[in-house]
Amino acid sequence: MTAGAHADRSASLADATAWLVRCDALPADVEAKARLLLLDTLGCLLAGLNHPDVKAFGRALRVAFPGDVAWPASDIQLAPAASGALGAAAACWDEACEGNASAHGRPGLPVVPALLALAATRNATLGELLLALATGYEIGTRAGESWRIPPGWHVDGSSHSLGVAAAVARLTSGPQRVQAAIEAAACQIPASLYLPITVGSVLRNTYAAHAVLLGVMAAAAADANFTMPDGALEEGRRRVLRAENDANPTPAGHWTILDGYLKPFAAVRHTHYGVAAALRLRQHPAFSLAKLGAIRLQVYDEAMRYCGNRAPQTAIQAQFSLSYAVAAALVLGDLGPEAYTKLDDPAITDLERRIAVDVDPARTHRGATLTLTIDGAALSDTVDAVAGDPSMPMTQAEAVAKFHRYTDSIVGRPHAEALVAFALEASATTPARQCFSLGRP
Repeated sequence: MTAGAHADRSASLADATAWLVRCDALPADVEAKARLLLLDTLGCLLAGLNHPDVKAFGRALRVAFPGDVAWPASDIQLAPAASGALGAAAACWDEACEGNASAHGRPGLPVVPALLALAATRNATLGELLLALATGYEIGTRAGESWRIPPGWHVDGSSHSLGVAAAVARLTSGPQRVQAAIEAAACQIPASLYLPITVGSVLRNTYAAHAVLLGVMAAAAADANFTMPDGALEEGRRRVLRAENDANPTPAGHWTILDGYLKPFAAVRHTHYGVAAALRLRQHPAFSLAKLGAIRLQVYDEAMRYCGNRAPQTAIQAQFSLSYAVAAALVLGDLGPEAYTKLDDPAITDLERRIAVDVDPARTHRGATLTLTIDGAALSDTVDAVAGDPSMPMTQAEAVAKFHRYTDSIVGRPHAEALVAFALEASATTPARQCFSLGRP
């Protein structure tokens, strides 16, 4: 239940919640996108679980959260909430998971692992999971649009918890608890710092895990029928962000999941435009690494703010580095997770030092222009859209190919194919927990 206060100031978010809880079936295009998001996030999650630091994090979580839920290809058994938290950390480890430009974040990142982990011990169907996923995504997007953080903060772990709260409440308690769960999460929305990335710490990857745990707790408080205040997100904006204007999230009725992107490259989205330009210029007949002279990358302001890291010493610094992304793409002809095992590659480090990065004041939207000087002649390419953008959505075939690239070596090709069939083709009545048995070698 909710009580008084600032309901008028959070009407847009509340309207969206009311619209979502009235929805008992997803439109065909929304369901298709939710299935792709489920597949893509699961692929990133399974790949991430293979990292030694993720395994160590999972073993440490067992002290406080013992249980019997283990992800495919993992022997770490945890309570469902902690398994979801571990999955969220793993899913962002290679920085290849989804995002939404208007939310300035990844609304699905913590939602998918939270729902799958809870479904492992419940009788939820795939259709119920997809409906909860879409609900959490839509709330997460609008929360991100409303919770515009200042420089020095990071989006993961903050507004994302509202999406988890909404999704978990819908799956476990029903649509009538969604609004209360959102208010519970908004009352304790955390401030996540960019600082770990600056110093090269993987601590940043626990932010999504925190969003899972906070969202699950908020849903539990709603299920317990706690009285909730109204308008907690706006109150937080006023007190924490010092916001003077009301939030203006996407109105009810528009499915923002259709605007979300899946990533073709393993790096922060802001780097993708320069990478795409580098890969196109690499195909030019005149391209030659040996003859490459000056390199200039022009980007938009937000890209420089978040990804201006130079001479990265750790993988997470490199994932947030415009110059490293372009240098690696020029040398390797790709930017996958393997690029972050080559931080000391002399060819990449030499190019990274030579790349001049600056903000194009005339650029008001995402994109990049890369100019290479080869034998005194300038080769230039401008990219305003990359695979995954609304104008260039990643195809199902591309998403499936990415999934296999990330998972075949971990679960084996037959199990990867079974997971693809589960996510994209299984009927709505299929038990969601089948995901765990299908993906286990």
